[in-house]
Amino acid sequence: MSTDDKNRAVAAAILPLVGGAGNITSVAHCMTRLRLGLRDRSLVRDEALKALPAVMGVVEDDTYQIVLGPGTVARVTPEFEALVAEAHEQDQEETGAPASSAGTPASSADDLAAQGAAIRAARKARNQTPFKLFLRRIANVFVPLIPALIGCGIIAGLNGLLINLGWLPSVTPALAAIASGFMALIAVFVGFNTAKEFGGTPILGGAVAAVIVFPGVAKIDAFGQTLSPGQGGVLGALGAAVLAVYVEKWCRRWVPESLDVLVTPTLTVLVSGLVTIFGLMFVAGEVSTAIGEFADWLLAHAGAGAGFVLGGLFLPLVMLGLHQALIPIHTTLIEQQGSTVLLPILAMAGAGQVGAAMAVYLKLPRNGSIRRTVKSALPAGFLGVGEPLIYGVSLPLGRPFVTACVGGAFGGGFIGLFSMLGAKVGSTAIGPSGWALFPLLDGDEGLGRTIAIYAGGLLTGYLAGFVATYFWGFSDRLLEEFDVDTETAAETVVAAGGASVGASGASGAPDTPAPASAPAKA
Repeated sequence: MSTDDKNRAVAAAILPLVGGAGNITSVAHCMTRLRLGLRDRSLVRDEALKALPAVMGVVEDDTYQIVLGPGTVARVTPEFEALVAEAHEQDQEETGAPASSAGTPASSADDLAAQGAAIRAARKARNQTPFKLFLRRIANVFVPLIPALIGCGIIAGLNGLLINLGWLPSVTPALAAIASGFMALIAVFVGFNTAKEFGGTPILGGAVAAVIVFPGVAKIDAFGQTLSPGQGGVLGALGAAVLAVYVEKWCRRWVPESLDVLVTPTLTVLVSGLVTIFGLMFVAGEVSTAIGEFADWLLAHAGAGAGFVLGGLFLPLVMLGLHQALIPIHTTLIEQQGSTVLLPILAMAGAGQVGAAMAVYLKLPRNGSIRRTVKSALPAGFLGVGEPLIYGVSLPLGRPFVTACVGGAFGGGFIGLFSMLGAKVGSTAIGPSGWALFPLLDGDEGLGRTIAIYAGGLLTGYLAGFVATYFWGFSDRLLEEFDVDTETAAETVVAAGGASVGASGASGAPDTPAPASAPAKA
């Protein structure tokens, strides 16, 4: 089977399990997850979906998210979109009506489980605060930029290696241009995505943000200072594009329809551009500088402690949705300093999960089901895809999730300690984690030492997560509940049921239990 056929087969297997094409309202993807908007959550067959070999797990948020892993999700999503479109077209041709949203009928038990999941999702939706929703929208601005950040970051690392080795001197300038071109114009892409996310015209957001990187701003004074191209960076672009959206919406409301095509874009770019030049660039520039200086100060003076806290609390932040606030901070640091020193520390949270999962594997030798989950999820965990281990192993068990966070804390503290000693470890892009971050590493002490420090952090996270989980991750009750041979237990139940039915048939009467007070015969 070709790669395209395989991806289409995965998409075809997923579609009926999420209620069919008629149940899909939106399709998107991030680095690892297929994100679906659903009309009726109760039509989703969760267990059957999780049982698919290509599915690493599912996550419920504002969308229904199916974890497929990096690379795979980018190939499966277009196939899934094509299948949904084909189903709609076929349904309209045959019936002249929109596609049906009816899903596969579920048994009564499955139906109750689906209703319970829908209730939990509704409760979760009620608990979503405006602040978290705002952070999610900000994350949606930057997530589409991650593939370009990764590609350019790897090229920049390769170029640096060639320069250090003195190889291909005629090629390195070209590689530098390729690696730096995107970062030089990242403000434009941020402006475009921001306007799109907040309901404006994307190209107008990009046009306003382009002012920030235009070389001609070096001739303009604001707040007693001469502006410099790029001042304010992605934060300035974000603010400029949000302002442009509000100006555009105001114009759409008040400008006569006959003049709208001329007046609205002109006023949007003019008003937002002037405010950006004479206000936002300076303010955002000060904020960006403060972020960089604070990150440097924090790691230089409290690196071990800061790394311990950041590495230990990152997964709880992910659970609360607050980690999305870090994305523009990472991007600002990459834009300013060429790398983010925070990402390698936060990546240690995944190392703690891997160590905890290995301890779970050893602590539950009789539970074949959980051990198979761990074995299938560990390769993705080593590459920084933590969802299968989090949602399939540590979080449902409870205490192993906490001890995994302890492993992340020790790994983060290890890297933070070396930052205090002057050997900072950074990443030239965001998105990858675990072993997948090695090609993106950048540091003050040369590539070899940087790789060694990061690898030491991973090993520390693995070891600390393993030890904490093995010795303190299971109570006696938890071991008694989960360290059982699930396959044998299931077979015993089935066999007992069959024997009971056989006995009933032989006697010609229903099988009735003996009274509890009846003494057992020797």
